[in-house]
Amino acid sequence: MRLLAISVLCALLTAAPGAGAAAAAPACLAAPGQALALPHLKAALAAQSPLVIVALGSSSTAGAMASDRADSYPAELQDLLIHALPAAEISVLNRGINGQDAAREDGRMGRDVLAVRPQLVIWQVGANAAARGEDPARFRALVARGLARLERAGVDIVLMDNQRSRRLLASPDNARINAALAALADPPRVNLFSRDRLMRAWEAGGQALAPFLAADGLHMSDRGYACLAAALARAITTAVRG
Repeated sequence: MRLLAISVLCALLTAAPGAGAAAAAPACLAAPGQALALPHLKAALAAQSPLVIVALGSSSTAGAMASDRADSYPAELQDLLIHALPAAEISVLNRGINGQDAAREDGRMGRDVLAVRPQLVIWQVGANAAARGEDPARFRALVARGLARLERAGVDIVLMDNQRSRRLLASPDNARINAALAALADPPRVNLFSRDRLMRAWEAGGQALAPFLAADGLHMSDRGYACLAAALARAITTAVRG
């Protein structure tokens, strides 16, 4: 799947305008781009400094239900960015732990995130809150506290919302959790990369979501992780080259 995702990104980055959907099919349907503001990562690239990206989150970041940890989205993302930005030294560090929520992720942010001095942190959060029926207002306050720590550290921030899977869509709190994350987004301080929006675009383009999701009805499949990484890599590459 890693080679598949790399070929998808290459097609998206080199295709003529308007040719993205054709170039990406059938592996990953091209979707509308999600613009990101990444001034710290862009400055590090211009200065030829090593690029350090931390992927913080729960099982969707750890790569639950993937065939291998190498098929997680952070591993795929690192391969894609290395291919797209060959002159740069790039590390994408996977700091996902199965089952964790915003409070636990915030609690380990110093040790697992800030200690490695990243220019960019991608924080995937909210799926466990939705699945467990957490109060959206409490969830928003916890995430806001973590975001404040990241802002004080002077890093670029990308929030990632929930995937459109059967179990999450059955949760009455899923939409409210995603809405809380959207409300916290305020580029360039805090970006939102929406899996919900990405997967809606796949559906609108005629793609059934089943191949992108694992059999457990919650997590993404190898293909889902690969296509998520391809879309995210495209957004990051566009941001740092712009």
